[in-house]
Amino acid sequence: MRFLSVPHGSPLYHSALKLRDETLRKPLGLTYSDEQLAAEVNDHHLVALTGPEDDPTVVAGLILSPVADQPHQLHLRQMTVADSHRGHGLGRNLMNFAENFAREQNATEIKLHARDQAIPFYEKLGYHPVGPPFIEVTIPHQEMRKSL
Repeated sequence: MRFLSVPHGSPLYHSALKLRDETLRKPLGLTYSDEQLAAEVNDHHLVALTGPEDDPTVVAGLILSPVADQPHQLHLRQMTVADSHRGHGLGRNLMNFAENFAREQNATEIKLHARDQAIPFYEKLGYHPVGPPFIEVTIPHQEMRKSL
């Protein structure tokens, strides 16, 4: 398993986008707009890869977005793991990579919006709820944060 940051618009970015679409958007009947994808240009796209160096497969990914009014905070978004790779610690390992990457960007805090079923996962990693639950992309979410 390899973890790395990939450039927006690259082939690995598009593979990660396809995984996000299949696991996060399509189940809710949603799609990405061109504007949403264009807005990701300044984000950090982190992926987990399997397979050979010359033909890798994206099996997990997430986005770290700068927060305009909080220069030392990153917003973790669109975290997903392929169904075939769930339950083996890959999500935890990707989060560890993301936190280390965030530290390298001089971030001191990560915030995220967790779907209800993901709250226990993030709590085990040291994230804590902030504020009341809310609806985002048609389903309940909870803002969570962790100091790095």
